[in-house]
Amino acid sequence: MKQKDFKKVVILGSTGSIGISTLKVIARYSEQFKIVGLTAYNNIDILLRQVKNFQPRYVAVPRAGQAKLKAGLNGFLVKILDVNCDLPELVSRREVDIVVIGMRGSEALIPFLSAVRAGKTVAPANKEALVVAGDLLMKEAQKHGAKIIPVDSEQSAIFQCLEGRPHKEIKRVYLTASGGALRKVPQRKFAELTVKEVLNHPRWRMGKKITVDSALLMNKGFEVIEAKRLFQLDVNQIEVVLHPEAIIHSMVGFKDGSVLAQLGVTDMRLPIQYALTYPRRLPTGLKDLNFFELKSLTFERPDIKKFPALSLCLEVAKADGTLPSVLNAADEVAVEAFLDLQISFSRIYPLVEKVVRRHKNCRHPQLNDIRNADLWAREETKRLLN
Repeated sequence: MKQKDFKKVVILGSTGSIGISTLKVIARYSEQFKIVGLTAYNNIDILLRQVKNFQPRYVAVPRAGQAKLKAGLNGFLVKILDVNCDLPELVSRREVDIVVIGMRGSEALIPFLSAVRAGKTVAPANKEALVVAGDLLMKEAQKHGAKIIPVDSEQSAIFQCLEGRPHKEIKRVYLTASGGALRKVPQRKFAELTVKEVLNHPRWRMGKKITVDSALLMNKGFEVIEAKRLFQLDVNQIEVVLHPEAIIHSMVGFKDGSVLAQLGVTDMRLPIQYALTYPRRLPTGLKDLNFFELKSLTFERPDIKKFPALSLCLEVAKADGTLPSVLNAADEVAVEAFLDLQISFSRIYPLVEKVVRRHKNCRHPQLNDIRNADLWAREETKRLLN
């Protein structure tokens, strides 16, 4: 493949689990992809190894990490950018084809928006940007001819099941959830759970924040909002199904009664590679799903009384406006407080709910309304914490 035929990729959050998995995919197909930019907020040592292996033209880190990065580059010709202000420019550069968003949190919103306005293919593993401003992102993507191909395993599964099928044929989307670390833990024990216990996810190895959200089923609620945005669905068309084996990643039911499901091994390289190579399917190097080794596939209704965060997310999804931004921001602050041992696990949901209830919703927000709601929610959550 000639140099000009390479797909040129920027990875936002290259030292996290999504970024590392993406680089494994790209290393497997190095004749098809070229890394243009890598970004990280910390883990400079990991980033240095990535720079030496993939030789990007641009690297973005916080100012505090730039001296260490420069010292470790040892002659590599790399332009160093500030991760806190230069990402919109990086993702918009003419030579960039694909932007993989592996960075967590609502900080991804502005670079995501810049990438779609530049007409790029965006492969988001980050759900927060779509939760807080998904309607805006989808409108801008359509306006500028950008593609959004989700990397989250559940959203990727829905994307694959819907491919080439008119949305008017959809009856229901089934979002599967493993149930997180606390599926079999009685609610009465939630107050005494340690951070280590909550972070012990049975199926996936993810960042700390998303693992806590999974234990609350807050993450699945965020995915309902995300799916609503991505696929232009009514909230009543989305049903959450607990599926502990995590083999079926999501399903789509059609008006004729047919249900299509996407199954696969639990490895993020599968949806990541599909987003990068779309619409082609290439070997992943992962083991095939062996149906004869599967003892069973089980399904349960989520316990809303035990996990009220899911119910709150559904309520917020229906109300829409600036409430999703408030929900996300309050959750980010509350989960961080739990991880920092400031509050117990059982206090996360009541804190988030109180902030959501106190917010005066703006039903048709502009970007500034969304950002102001985010700032208000963070301050309100911190005030309640103190």
